[in-house]
Amino acid sequence: MLQPGNQANTEYWFRLFYECIRGACYGSTDALSAFLAHLWLWIVGIGYALSVIGLVVIVYCTVRLFELRKREEEYYSTLILAPDTKTGGHPRWSHIESLIDGTTASEWREAIIEADIMLDDILARKGYVGVGVGEKLKSIESTTLSSLQDAWEAHKVRNQIAHQGSTFDLSETIARRTIARYESVFRELKVV
Repeated sequence: MLQPGNQANTEYWFRLFYECIRGACYGSTDALSAFLAHLWLWIVGIGYALSVIGLVVIVYCTVRLFELRKREEEYYSTLILAPDTKTGGHPRWSHIESLIDGTTASEWREAIIEADIMLDDILARKGYVGVGVGEKLKSIESTTLSSLQDAWEAHKVRNQIAHQGSTFDLSETIARRTIARYESVFRELKVV
């Protein structure tokens, strides 16, 4: 059996292993070959089943991830600013007031445009529908909002600024009067 010169020969050990698998150890090659073929079929079948299960899990997780991202986008896309607890005012309104207190006409223009954007957001939150502030104001009854005329007058000034730009002669008096009109609407709507 084991010859003294073959003990460290790896080729000899691999040949012995190969002969054992071919049936020299068991006496019959047919039984071992049938068992290995049967075992291989089970391994392949289980592998396919695990692959299909893994694919289903991946598709399910991907669908759930897209649903989660959609809900997050809906939740985080609406920026609702709470009133400032220190001053009791609204932070957007505080910014508008700081702009109207500026010394240049560009700051006053920006204050009026910001106030109109704020009015649009507030009217949308109150449930008024329309493409812009004008359409939302049209859907409001004068009995519902007593400062509706102030909102219209302020919005008209905003439209003049938007359409004429820097050519619109905006005085400090007109700017302050317009912001005061916005403020009366916001106070009635209990925003500031």
